[in-house]
Amino acid sequence: MILVREYALLTTDTNQVGSLDVGVVSAATFDWLLGLQKTWRGDSELLALQSRQSIKLGSYVGYLQSPSGECIEVLPKTKQQNSSELELTQNRNLLRDMLLTAMQLKPRMADSADLLGMHTPLHEWIISQYLSELNKLVRRGLRFDYQQVEEESRFIRGQLNQVKQSQQPPDRANWFHIRHDIYTPNRIENRLLKTALDDVLKITKNGDNWRLANVLCHHLSVIEPSQNPQHDLQRWQDTKFMQPYNAIKPWCELILEKLNPNFQQGFHPGISLLFPMEKLFEGFVGFYLGRSLAKNCSLKTQARSKFLMRHTALGLHKEQSWFQLQPDFFIHGQCNPSVLDAKWKLIDDRLNSSKSKYKIAQNDLYQLFAYGHKYLHAEGQMMLIYPKHPQFEHPLPVFSYDARLHLWVVPFDCDARCLVEGDWQKAFPSMQPQDDAIKSA
Repeated sequence: MILVREYALLTTDTNQVGSLDVGVVSAATFDWLLGLQKTWRGDSELLALQSRQSIKLGSYVGYLQSPSGECIEVLPKTKQQNSSELELTQNRNLLRDMLLTAMQLKPRMADSADLLGMHTPLHEWIISQYLSELNKLVRRGLRFDYQQVEEESRFIRGQLNQVKQSQQPPDRANWFHIRHDIYTPNRIENRLLKTALDDVLKITKNGDNWRLANVLCHHLSVIEPSQNPQHDLQRWQDTKFMQPYNAIKPWCELILEKLNPNFQQGFHPGISLLFPMEKLFEGFVGFYLGRSLAKNCSLKTQARSKFLMRHTALGLHKEQSWFQLQPDFFIHGQCNPSVLDAKWKLIDDRLNSSKSKYKIAQNDLYQLFAYGHKYLHAEGQMMLIYPKHPQFEHPLPVFSYDARLHLWVVPFDCDARCLVEGDWQKAFPSMQPQDDAIKSA
């Protein structure tokens, strides 16, 4: 297992010393990563080629396994310098908490005993969660369904297929073509669970996971695996009758979509269980911000009601809205509206000169300027949220676009699950104090 973090350099140069920021991989894995980049369907770039021997990872975290069997675990980058062993454990814990939040799973659905095994790689943890939920489901009892069967039999059962029976040759006149229903566990949901279980048996290298998967495989031996998981996942029934399956569905989807190399790209071997940290952080912050708001306020995620400009295109007579503005969070209701945006970037409050500007990207400030004019009519309070780390532990002094439009830059404490307290709270009375927010969460 090669352990690195976001933006690490992966190289085939064996003279390099491995660390969290440098991983030495084989030539076969290097070529596989280049091929993976060409077929990547993510929102941002997976990696960038630095030289003939080196590539740099992007802001994705998770687990990679090349066809040669070489494994790479990518953890979040929560500070500039290398992390200690304890901090690596905390990073794994943070990644898993963010994943649970992004999947909208309640904490009670996760096995707390497994969460303590923080040295377990991400994919093995996901497998253990899936097997735990599947074991509970099997003990409780799988859902059965009626399935129509057509067969040739010596005895009449159900309905006689008169068309086929009329074509029966004389020497087989005592055989009947019948159509009847059987009560079977071979429904779509169970077939998808069996397919995911078969994938787990091929992937896992953890002894406990492998033993439990084998036991469950015997329980599901009468169930046929799905031949088209991608299509069958869309036919999963979320009815009241299937409510016991709600807890296992997200884990099954993760395994089928991320840990099954044949799911999206049948020609592409290897495993790419990767998640964009920007989206994970955004979902994580949004979940706890929603818990901290006053009762008369609402938090809307990914608002889409405003556009940057209107334009009548050449050859058309109707005016169109162009360049949709989509802030991460929009607070509205019986309170002053506010716009908030979360960025997974490490800024530095020591770089407080007009040249360094705390390492805040100018594009982020332009983006908030547009949000403020369209959503707040150029008057009100906005916030940029970055993760808290040793070089950014306290909110920055307020930024002002003009006398009416202001921007606060505030750290979010991922361990405490809340914004760090500061002067910004006077500008956002709709948000509860930190202690109340934690109690609400």
